[in-house]
Amino acid sequence: MTDTIISRCEARGLRMTGPRRTIARVLQESDDHPDVEELHARANAQDSGISLATVYRTVKLFEESGILERLEFGDGRARYEDADRDHHDHLIDLNSGEVIEFCDPEIEELQEKIAQKLGYQLKGHKLELYGVPLKKNG
Repeated sequence: MTDTIISRCEARGLRMTGPRRTIARVLQESDDHPDVEELHARANAQDSGISLATVYRTVKLFEESGILERLEFGDGRARYEDADRDHHDHLIDLNSGEVIEFCDPEIEELQEKIAQKLGYQLKGHKLELYGVPLKKNG
């Protein structure tokens, strides 16, 4: 990812108000998968005038514009990440809700082989694994 969320918004012709810029910066700096309430708390810490409704509208606009990707991990919360990030898959800890990003070359290769075997050229995929931590011995 060589450019910023703000620059991609501007390139798509979105009007970047002060609150939208703050929300975009918060998203750009996030290394997790925040939901709207988390985004609001982070943005509000930088600009107390940003309402929850503004965050909802901005996230919807960014999603519809292809800037953000909406993720749902079965916990009833929509979470978001930059749609232009390098490909990765997700492992969701069912105990804590933590979302762990990973990329495994063997999994990627196997998916390509399966698609080819079925007569398809793979154009993309999403992989979400759900699990609980293994108990540690001793």
